[in-house]
Amino acid sequence: MWIANTKPQLRNYLSSGSEKIILVPTMGALHPGHASLIALAREHAGKDGIVIVSIFVNPIQFDRSSDLEKYPRPLAEDLEICEKYGADGVFAPEANEVYFPDRSITVTEKSLSENLCGATRPGHFDGVCTVVLKLFNLTKCTAAVFGEKDFQQLAIIRRMVRDLDLDVEIIPHPTIREPDGLAMSSRNTRLTPEHRADAVRIFKALSAARQFTSAFDIFAAAKSHIEASDHAKIDYLSLVDANTLTPAPDLSAPTILACAVFYGDVRLIDHISIPAHPQNS
Repeated sequence: MWIANTKPQLRNYLSSGSEKIILVPTMGALHPGHASLIALAREHAGKDGIVIVSIFVNPIQFDRSSDLEKYPRPLAEDLEICEKYGADGVFAPEANEVYFPDRSITVTEKSLSENLCGATRPGHFDGVCTVVLKLFNLTKCTAAVFGEKDFQQLAIIRRMVRDLDLDVEIIPHPTIREPDGLAMSSRNTRLTPEHRADAVRIFKALSAARQFTSAFDIFAAAKSHIEASDHAKIDYLSLVDANTLTPAPDLSAPTILACAVFYGDVRLIDHISIPAHPQNS
């Protein structure tokens, strides 16, 4: 497995000209969820394609400098996971390799990013879109794998591909969870033991709410379950249309119940799909 830290190195490794290049964009601190993305990329690439994992903690998508500084960077362990699950190469650049010091162009999305994480993290998805577009261009990928845990991010990347006519297939992968239901995240390692034990309530709250058939009851059930914790603080809890990500007043169409919850300074996100219930809309 090759490792490129600069753009010239990456171009050199890709000079063989494979017709199928699958990218798995990550910020490192890889866990079994990431491993499943790499394995899926390997499956799509086949024996002749190339699987590239990017490991880059993107500074322009962080709205809190403390979160950027504390983000784990276990590169040696990450490389072992990449190789074990089928990556052909890793692109792990520094920020000054990705961004020019006088950069002045940013990709901005103005619809799907208005709610959920976009509402509480101004500029976050501009940073995501900008770096993902750069990674698409640098790797010349034909497809890219994204986890559904970051549901809003996946929707926005798909919209960027559509609106900018990018010739990249977006391959989704279902959310991977810990045995107790907590969505796998690199941030989970920063939870205190007490907070980690309590954080399972996020998925339990979403799952319990799903049994109801009215928007009001779904929201109320999830909210009361999370707020019963002495440790959890809701950043947002929203029921949104699954396609537009705008607030859903009823269940006449498929919806997403999504949330972001703070445990101390650790912010966890999760979501669950809610089927349409036209008779109760």
